[in-house]
Amino acid sequence: MESLNGKVAVVTGGTRGIGRAIAERLVAEGAKVALCGRTRDAAVRAAREIGGGEKVLGVAADVRKVEEVSALFEAVDREFGGLDILVNNAGEGVFRKVGEMSVEDWHRNIDLNLNGVFYCTREAVGRMCRRGGGFIVNISSLAARNPFAGGAGYNASKFALNGFTEALMLDHRYDGIRVTSIMPGSVATEFRDSGNSPKADDWKVAPEDVAETVAMVLKMPARTMVSRVEMRPSQPRK
Repeated sequence: MESLNGKVAVVTGGTRGIGRAIAERLVAEGAKVALCGRTRDAAVRAAREIGGGEKVLGVAADVRKVEEVSALFEAVDREFGGLDILVNNAGEGVFRKVGEMSVEDWHRNIDLNLNGVFYCTREAVGRMCRRGGGFIVNISSLAARNPFAGGAGYNASKFALNGFTEALMLDHRYDGIRVTSIMPGSVATEFRDSGNSPKADDWKVAPEDVAETVAMVLKMPARTMVSRVEMRPSQPRK
């Protein structure tokens, strides 16, 4: 297995949930991590709580905005001098029937779950090519292959994300860039708050489980690329 020690990673949506767990796992592996959130306070606080001193950078960036994405990657250049790993984790779900969905609802799904991934990936690819390669992990969802009522906007964004991820791999595999899609099912986060107690969610996949999977994929020998990982609770509610 390859070492992540000294690698430079960007984790979007890294202030809580899956993104926070991924950032913590990568730091534990010895990587330098820049995480972003929509507010500076949240990003800086998460970086401080994770620890690692100069190995963790918290940056305010809304990945739906091209100029803020550019500023994020420029900050990584200044602090860490390059980029080896991008984890596109930031995501959002607005769940309504098509006939009840507003234009704003539609864009809340597409702009963050798809456009934001493109903006970040576009910044990352050139930097990785200059370093001789890198790794991009896109956090997708089982909703990328399983439509459900009320999920048209979210389903569309994740179906498209999978297509983008597969084409990205074909575009840049000979540039030394490996690309993986991680597709969790029900995860115990605040993403879609049911109002249940933590105990009521103990059957779900934990954010740390997703983070462990990301680390495992990243540490695969350079000759091997895991294209897609599906994750689901082993014993979902009946």
